[in-house]
Amino acid sequence: MEKAIIRRVYVWQLPVRIYHWVNALSVSALAVTGYIIGSPPAFMISSEAYDSYWFGTVRFIHFVAAFVFFFNFIFRLYWGFVGNHFSNWHNFIPTTKKQFNEIKEVLKIDILQRKGKIIESIGHNSLAGFTYFLVFIAFLFQSVTGFGMYAAMSNSWFPHLFAWIVPLMGGDFAVRQWHHAMMWFFIVFAMIHVYLVFYHDYVEGRGILSSMAGGWKFIEKKGLNDF
Repeated sequence: MEKAIIRRVYVWQLPVRIYHWVNALSVSALAVTGYIIGSPPAFMISSEAYDSYWFGTVRFIHFVAAFVFFFNFIFRLYWGFVGNHFSNWHNFIPTTKKQFNEIKEVLKIDILQRKGKIIESIGHNSLAGFTYFLVFIAFLFQSVTGFGMYAAMSNSWFPHLFAWIVPLMGGDFAVRQWHHAMMWFFIVFAMIHVYLVFYHDYVEGRGILSSMAGGWKFIEKKGLNDF
């Protein structure tokens, strides 16, 4: 049996890992509270109103999570310019023939479940990188629409920076509908994302799951020359 020499490669720097988990927690909080805000359940209780300020608490959690999400996102945009090779923006926007060919190969494996050549990308493969780029655009859209709606109930200067989005999109109701629809996009994306992480970890055996905790992936020695 042929033996391969496996080496560890430090792929995800600590700031990227912190961003990932803060983003995961804030998106989860936003999705849960956002769903409740969009479809609030009715509770019949006999206590005084001041003893049951649960919906106000839900809204408060949503607003706090929104600020954490937004500024965490801004930090990731910054890190795309100053981080290492694997976190750089050129990994997210395909511009070369090699990247487009890799997208085709990944689609064959992920969608058609066909056997193809081994994907040699150590960080994000080209399809994953481009998908995350589109998700970043969705992040920006969700932030702008969310703060645009929040501006009507806030005296802070920051949400009012985004108040222009409400009249641009045809009013508060239209913005709410788009904001709510985008929530479901994130829920579906999260489900697919988790599935593919487990799937590629099993198929490639490069430590994808553990890499977002410790930062290290595993690769055959012959694949280290370019990094």
